[in-house]
Amino acid sequence: MTRVNSADAKRQLGQILARTARTKRRVIVTSRGKDVAAVVPIEDVQLLENIEDRLDLDEARAALASVKREGTVAWTKIKRDLGL
Repeated sequence: MTRVNSADAKRQLGQILARTARTKRRVIVTSRGKDVAAVVPIEDVQLLENIEDRLDLDEARAALASVKREGTVAWTKIKRDLGL
């Protein structure tokens, strides 16, 4: 993984993007010595989105299973309990 400071990243953005697309290697952008951003191959982003989608689906399935087990509460009851 390569690190580049933000000033150099600004000057070299086109090169960084082309190199990342070609080599599939990540580039970390730093500012004042701290990691602040990354340029990553689109495949990495797609993988993260797929993982997030899978986690969302798992949570939705768990919520539906909970409703089947425990039932639901009427909205009117919730509002009454909250004093609305």
